[in-house]
Amino acid sequence: MSKADRGRRYRLYATVEVEARLTAWGHTCRALWNMALHQRIYAYEQRGKTLNLASQGVHLTQARCELDWVADLAAQSAQQVVRHLDAAYANFWNPDHSAGFPSFKKRGRRLSVSFPGQAVSVRKLNRHWAEVRLPKLGWVKFRLSRAVGGTIRNATVSRDGNGWHISFGVHTGRKPDAPNGKPECGVDFGVAASAYVSTETTARRMPPTLTKSEKARLRFLEQRKARQITYAKKHAGGRYGNRLRKTIAQIAGLKTRQANRRADFTHKLTTDLAKNHGMIGIEDLRVKNMTKSAKGTIERPAAKVRQKAGLNRSILDNAPGERRRQLEYKCRMYGSKLAAVPAFHTSQTCAACGKVDPESRQGCGRMFSCVHCGHEDDADHNASIEIEARARRTGGSVTNSTRSTCTVRVPAQRGRRTREALPAAHG
Repeated sequence: MSKADRGRRYRLYATVEVEARLTAWGHTCRALWNMALHQRIYAYEQRGKTLNLASQGVHLTQARCELDWVADLAAQSAQQVVRHLDAAYANFWNPDHSAGFPSFKKRGRRLSVSFPGQAVSVRKLNRHWAEVRLPKLGWVKFRLSRAVGGTIRNATVSRDGNGWHISFGVHTGRKPDAPNGKPECGVDFGVAASAYVSTETTARRMPPTLTKSEKARLRFLEQRKARQITYAKKHAGGRYGNRLRKTIAQIAGLKTRQANRRADFTHKLTTDLAKNHGMIGIEDLRVKNMTKSAKGTIERPAAKVRQKAGLNRSILDNAPGERRRQLEYKCRMYGSKLAAVPAFHTSQTCAACGKVDPESRQGCGRMFSCVHCGHEDDADHNASIEIEARARRTGGSVTNSTRSTCTVRVPAQRGRRTREALPAAHG
């Protein structure tokens, strides 16, 4: 069976009864995931056995016979939880995959319920509306903002701060486009300038994801949430009341609005780059290292901790990792290549003479002035030209350095192990 190669996401409009049941199912899926993960860890630590999908499927059938709250969940969704956990383990043991060890899911995570493609069906009502049939729930309406455009292989119902959505994994059968033969470019992703393309004369800046009034509103809600949590701990035994839950929902709504605006800019940026260029050079950034905390230790406390925290938020708000992920699959779609080049000294290298000198970038300002040849340019534009030159030297090959051999923590084995030894240990 062909796999899904595209994703489709729509706003779901369910009744109050259906929403309540989906909420209960979401918590059930989270509990099943945690129990299945704990079972695998316990079986390995105490008995030296490795559980797989088939063995845990038998235990799941027994649980559905004994526990009413598990039996209430659609059988297909419960099986999907075990399948996803098995896939998470397979990704972890795969030395070519960057996934870490599967983690437990907290109650505050986004609720989601998954279904296999054969368990759902979709029918179109009119130009703007359609319905999806979900097991045990019947037909539920959703906004048909775009055509499904293929065969549905899986479906996931999830909730965020704006309500419920349904996502379909769709097989369209589209093949990668032939090389488009368009101009090459280098792109410097930053904070002050969200993206500076080497073939352009002005930077592309992401609009503020929150307005001034929304930022003030968010700050007020966060302060109110802190006071309400303190009150709950002192007078209600830590139990959340309706007012606190309402505050949390309002914060989630603002955060979701911010994430949607960020995603909108990111998709438009990456689609435009992939469509209009034959090769795109970017920096091979280590976002996790770039956004480490600067608080230091008790013996050696750091300085300017709050300034570094603000910089970290700005870096993450521009989502450099998500931009790279989108460029990887969109370049294949539109016939272009992606080259991730080392980011070392791109901001201190002169694009005209190639000399590296930190003095050319005085005070990390916005201007680059080479102390050797006198070349002057915007610092980000100069860096983008240098990135393009490095990408041409690599021939447009993607550098997957984030999946190199590393040391990882394996909770189930209480030790440290390198990726090179993982397949042998798994066997």
